[in-house]
Amino acid sequence: MKFKYIRIIILLLILTYFLSEMFLSDGLVSDWDIPLKVVVYPVNADQSQAAAEHITNFAQSRLEPIQKLIISEGEKYGKDLDYLIDIELTDPVVSVPPQPPTDQSIPQTMIWSLMLRYWVWKNDDYDGLRPDIRVFVLFFDPETSPALGHSTGLEKGRVALVNAFATTNMDEENNFVILHEILHTLGATDKYSFTDNQPIHPDGFAEPDKNPLYPQRYAEIMGGRIPITKTSAEMPEKLKYTVIGNKTAHEIGWLEETQ
Repeated sequence: MKFKYIRIIILLLILTYFLSEMFLSDGLVSDWDIPLKVVVYPVNADQSQAAAEHITNFAQSRLEPIQKLIISEGEKYGKDLDYLIDIELTDPVVSVPPQPPTDQSIPQTMIWSLMLRYWVWKNDDYDGLRPDIRVFVLFFDPETSPALGHSTGLEKGRVALVNAFATTNMDEENNFVILHEILHTLGATDKYSFTDNQPIHPDGFAEPDKNPLYPQRYAEIMGGRIPITKTSAEMPEKLKYTVIGNKTAHEIGWLEETQ
């Protein structure tokens, strides 16, 4: 009986820890006066040979386009640090995180969020300075998984789960999704329609005042894709064809008011 009560107390302490960390972390990374520490953890999500080989050959240099884009876009908003974010690739994680619930109810989402925080706590073996943001990149063999589910970026706890293709041909698309989810952890909201995935005008457009409006030349990162026509859009071929619009800049603390 005593053991039962001790176990309950331990579980309550763990729950309290996760809740406090999850809610108190909101104010930790918003000033942009020092570079944000982002740690990327590769995960063999489907336990495939293709994903294993891709992770083995995955190098820090493949993440540099994300850093370069953040720097170039930050300069537009008066952010002149040499490195607005410091991205570091760390050792692979063997375990696979719990998947988001298909039932998007508040109770199920809260339970999943706590389960995810517990999973991160158990599987985070990074031994450097505490990251501001943790990004777990779940690699899948494109031969067996030609379409991937939605990735997730949580502002509470600053954790992102990114579904990615285990092939160098998709590095640019993977980086786009990684950056999209990183910005979610900083408070940026989606700017595309959930019914047809079309970027929403004006905030989801890189050039909302362009005349004619279509086709656009760039993707607004939270708009998700480049609008080609009113009913079609496509992923940018390279991350350099991506911008951070005024609304997104405001949400992540780069701009005091939207223009």
